[in-house]
Formats: sequence, C-alpha cells, structure tokens
Amino acid sequence: MTQTDSSRGAPLVLDGFASLAERYDALICDLWGVLHDGVAAFPHALECLDELHRNGKRIVVLSNAPRRAAEVEARMNEMGIEPRFYDKVHSSGEDTWQHLATRPDDFYRDLGRRCFHFGPDRDRGMREGLDLDFVDSLEQADFVLNTGAHMAEDTIDTYGRELEAAAALGLPMICANPDLEVIRGGKREICAGALAARYEALGAPVRYHGKPHRSIYETCFKALDGVPRERIAAVGDSLRTDIAGAQASGIDGVLIAGGIHAEALGIEEGERPDPDKLARLFTADEQQPVATLPVFRW
Repeated sequence: MTQTDSSRGAPLVLDGFASLAERYDALICDLWGVLHDGVAAFPHALECLDELHRNGKRIVVLSNAPRRAAEVEARMNEMGIEPRFYDKVHSSGEDTWQHLATRPDDFYRDLGRRCFHFGPDRDRGMREGLDLDFVDSLEQADFVLNTGAHMAEDTIDTYGRELEAAAALGLPMICANPDLEVIRGGKREICAGALAARYEALGAPVRYHGKPHRSIYETCFKALDGVPRERIAAVGDSLRTDIAGAQASGIDGVLIAGGIHAEALGIEEGERPDPDKLARLFTADEQQPVATLPVFRW
C-alpha cells in the first residue's frame, strides 16, 4: 500500500483491493476494463472476485453495455466470470429496455412507437419484446434508439450526415450506453455516448441510461437491500461514468487505472500510476476516487 501526502489531497494508490476489503460489505463493479477486455476475462480479476466471495462480499455487476442484462451475463459466463462470483447483473441496455417497455414517465409516454435504430446487429436483442415499429428511414421515425457504431473502425464522422438529418427532424434520441469509447482487445472503439454527444451538440434532445446517471444505481441498491450506502463501493475504470456515478449516488468510488485512462497516465497493464499524474487527471475531470488500483486484483 502506498499513500502520498494526504494533506495536499494527493491520491491513495494501492496494490490491490485487499487493503480496502474491511471497509465495504458490497461492491457495484464495472465489467469492461475491470473484469474483462471485451475478449477475455482478466485472471487477476477472477482471483479478486473469488477472494471477495470467500469474504462474504456482495457483488452487483453494472455495465454500460447496450444489451439486455441476460445477454451480458451469458457473455460473462462464457468468459469464466461464474454466477457464484456475483449477486446480480444489470446493464444500461436493460434499463433502456425496461423504460421502453413500461413507459414510466411523460418523456416515454410521448415518444411514439416508430423507432429508428442506430446500432450493430449484435444489439438487435434490444428490439425483442417491445411494442415498437422499427423503421428503415429517419423520416418515418418518432425517435432514435442509439446503441452505438456498426463497425469497430467507425468514427463519429461516419454517422455525421445521419445525425444531422435526425437533429433537423427534431427526433428525440435514447442513448443506451453513455460511454464515449471502449478498449476491445487493446484497440479503442467509439460507443453510443460519443454519437449522443455529437447529437446534443447539434441541439437535439438525448435521454441517457446508464452510468453516471443516478437512476440506474437504484436497481443496484435494491439488489443490495440492507447494506448501508457507506458500506458500498463502486469499482470502475472511468472517471466520467464509474466514479462520477458513485459520487452522485452517495457511495465511494475506486478507480482502476489500467483501463480507459491507462494511456493518459502512461502506464501498461498492471503498472502503478504516478500519483502526481493521477492528481492532475482527477482535477481535470473534477472527480476524486477514494483509492486507485493498477488493475482489479486482490
């Protein structure tokens, strides 16, 4: 365990989660960048989950994946992240689907039922079971469902004309993944959040589901019923979503430095981040995790 001068607000950098384990009874744990890289599970993360399980900790896996929770869980299990390691899996896609299915507020009740879907074929499970008409042109649509880019190599500009056309029509957009980018097998890809940010910049309305928005955490807290908020920590690799969401929800946030911020911190997987670089990053993003780990390990 290493701690820099706390009187100057410098970050706490730890080798693993064991030093924090006694503080918490439950974790809300990010998936991509913490437990796997989009291709394979991290062995150190599986070992950490096993130790947490042995110590009686409750785990909710919370992902900004634009897919139903059952699909997310099935993929986790294929990677070896076994059901014994966690209590519940929740996703931004599940939160989106539930809102489209139940229409719980005026925004959703006023949407209409003709939907244009921005997203790849792997996200078509988001359409199943919904009382919606999926249309092939923006001119036919009442709103846009955004689950991300079609191809790994796509950029925001790939969709520039479609986004401008949708904005000109004044179509509301539902964003099923607020992430701007993800690292899949070491390569960065844009996510639905990047398209939504461009859409908002065009003056068009966007409704987000997922971290850092507080509503998605309520489902997690229900799954952790009986655990006080001060005994829950959120673990994730993004200041913008995981740590900001934790702070907005009144729980501690623990940053995994070897994920989305590794390049900015100048580290390789498993390397300890420099506390001064961390401090500058935290100041720039106006976020303050309680601690930082190189990777999610015990």
